[in-house]
Amino acid sequence: VGMTRDPVFGPLVLFGLGGVHVEVLRDVAFRVHPLTDRDAREAVHSIRGLPLLQGHRGTPPSDIAAAEDLLLRVSQLAGDHPRICELDLNPVRVFAEGEGLVALDARIAIATPTGDAHLAHPAAVSERTMPLAPTVP
Repeated sequence: VGMTRDPVFGPLVLFGLGGVHVEVLRDVAFRVHPLTDRDAREAVHSIRGLPLLQGHRGTPPSDIAAAEDLLLRVSQLAGDHPRICELDLNPVRVFAEGEGLVALDARIAIATPTGDAHLAHPAAVSERTMPLAPTVP
C-alpha cells in the first residue's frame, strides 16, 4: 500500500500484493485521491492476485475489508497532509477475514517547507525511515 503525489493528478493511492507481484508482474492498482468506498473496493478487486486474498488451497480468506479501509485512510492522510510526497507501507500483513491487518514497516517522504506545499515533489524531500513494531490482534 502506498501513495505518491503526481504533479498533474495529485495524490495517487497504490495497492498491490508487493514483492514479485508488483516488481515483475506489475500487478498494482492506482486510484486518484480522494478515494471513495467504491474506489477502494475496485482497487483491491482489480489486481490479478485477488484470488490469493480470497483464500486458496485451504487458506482462509484475508480481511479484504480491512485492506479497503487502509486505502481510504491513506487517501485521507494524503489529503490532510499535503507535504507528504510519498508513503510506502510494506509489508502489510493482512490477517484472516474479520481480524484486521498491520503495517510492519512504513516509509514517508515529507517535502521541505520551501515552495508550495500542495505541489510537493520528491526533488525537495527529506526522508526518514522508522520501522513500526508489529501488533497482533
